[in-house]
Amino acid sequence: MDNKAEFDSLVPPQHFNRRSFLVTSLGAGFALATLPVAAQTAIHTDAAGLIEGEVKVPVHDGEMVAYRAAPAGLAKPPVVLLISEIFGVHEYIRDTARRLAKLGYFVIAPELFARQGDPRKIESVAEIIEKISGRTPDALVMKDLDASVAWAAKQGADTARLAITGFCWGGRITWLYGAHNPGVKAGVAWYGRLVGTVNEFTPRHPTDLVGELKAPVLGLYGGVDTGIPIETVDAMEAALKNGSPAAKASEIVLYDNAPHAFHADYRPSYRKEEAEDGWRRMLAWFRQNGV
Repeated sequence: MDNKAEFDSLVPPQHFNRRSFLVTSLGAGFALATLPVAAQTAIHTDAAGLIEGEVKVPVHDGEMVAYRAAPAGLAKPPVVLLISEIFGVHEYIRDTARRLAKLGYFVIAPELFARQGDPRKIESVAEIIEKISGRTPDALVMKDLDASVAWAAKQGADTARLAITGFCWGGRITWLYGAHNPGVKAGVAWYGRLVGTVNEFTPRHPTDLVGELKAPVLGLYGGVDTGIPIETVDAMEAALKNGSPAAKASEIVLYDNAPHAFHADYRPSYRKEEAEDGWRRMLAWFRQNGV
């Protein structure tokens, strides 16, 4: 069974039959649940020299909205899939995409919650998890990411040089996609959960997939992250040593004094030193692995 069929089999088919996309536009600004924004640390990246904006990615049941940022005039740029936190593709994710595009990457950030609802318009984190992120099937996310890669190839980007990175919810998805798509060359997971509840939407977690990992992943974690116990990070590090060749080539960096979301420059959790170090490590990881 190939990877695509394997992930399809993990979620009952009825979850793929929904035809309506509740989110068809990304809007502007930051998600309501993240306000007020920490304006003194929020990074603002302009779009000079870039092709950027909303796009529609053809998927199996319609069109999924996404944000694309790419260097203008650069032929065959390498591709980075950028996966959001539970807040969706709001301004922080779009700005991060522009930062990467300025470095020569074709970046696509798909709105993977488009069928479930718009997390940017919900003020409660608990409600977002209950109604949107917690009801987004992993298998459907894998299909949407495959479609995003196919779309990038049609735009002239070099999907033979493919990386993925994501934050929080997107960090977990980074591990999963690294096990799903053999075309991924490198992944960087920012504080993504490694274990969790097993159900029809999330049947497996990163610790379950170390034997199937096909791309080396760099995991960036905070030592005082109250949502990701350090023992789960230690367990993942140990599991990687007994996993696939890509798992054995993976690494985890633990920032002892960093909380969850330490890269989120628009939130009080931001830690400049750790965020900048993680960013440098991410770029080096991409280069080291041919992206």
